[in-house]
Amino acid sequence: MPVLKAKGVDYLALKIREIAEECGIPIVENPALARALYATVEVDEEVPPTHYKAVADVIGYILKLGGSRKRLQAK
Repeated sequence: MPVLKAKGVDYLALKIREIAEECGIPIVENPALARALYATVEVDEEVPPTHYKAVADVIGYILKLGGSRKRLQAK
């Protein structure tokens, strides 16, 4: 089950993106999904089933781009 590992707005969101880039983690923009997860899920909580399809679509897109499954796992 997917788990939310980080969330933030403004400066914190920028910092999360910077760290992701430094670690080679792909970034996919999906503002509607990001807002929904920010509003409904706390850090280290499982993503609710209502968002599984959207999260799976993002993960599938990353894998098609050649993203590593290992990099997508929690560190």
